[in-house]
Amino acid sequence: MSSVAEQVAAAAAELVVDEGMEYGAAKHKAAQALGRRGGRAGDLPSDEQLEDAVREHIAIFHADTQPTELRALRELALVWMQRLADFRPHLSGAVWRGTATRQSSLRIDLYCDDPKSAEITLLDKGVDFDVATLDRPGAEPLDVLTVASQVPALGEWVTVHLLVRDLDELRGALKPDSRGQTWRGDTTDLRRLLADGEVAP
Repeated sequence: MSSVAEQVAAAAAELVVDEGMEYGAAKHKAAQALGRRGGRAGDLPSDEQLEDAVREHIAIFHADTQPTELRALRELALVWMQRLADFRPHLSGAVWRGTATRQSSLRIDLYCDDPKSAEITLLDKGVDFDVATLDRPGAEPLDVLTVASQVPALGEWVTVHLLVRDLDELRGALKPDSRGQTWRGDTTDLRRLLADGEVAP
């Protein structure tokens, strides 16, 4: 990783941990703050490199609080995954990867035969939600159902993003990253992490 990319990673990690920003937005904002507006591809760290910087930032500034916050968010994620078990839920993002703090949102992928079925289920359960779309290069946009949910252990509310994916996408859902770690896990995987007290999947 170049020295510029390292600087961007460190600055972006602070935005991710302390402000709850998504990786892409944090990298670009950090690059701009460092005078790398637009930047060359080599100026931006990969997601794995940014994740390393996030873990380092947590270890330095949040080591005493982050494990408790992560567990509380994972417990909440399990509740939602159990409620939506019919849609083969998989937890992803910082809560799955073990880098979440109380500033983080939950990201749960739902794999549906009918993309509207998840919305119908939430309506049937009396859950208020917002609907948005997430553009994906080279693929159909995703519907994202967003709800607010209280984390009892933290006494706070967090945002839960439910990403409605086509059932066919489930086959490639568990492809590992360059280090062999998965980007998401199902309910059984999450229960294992909670039982073993593990941080990283």
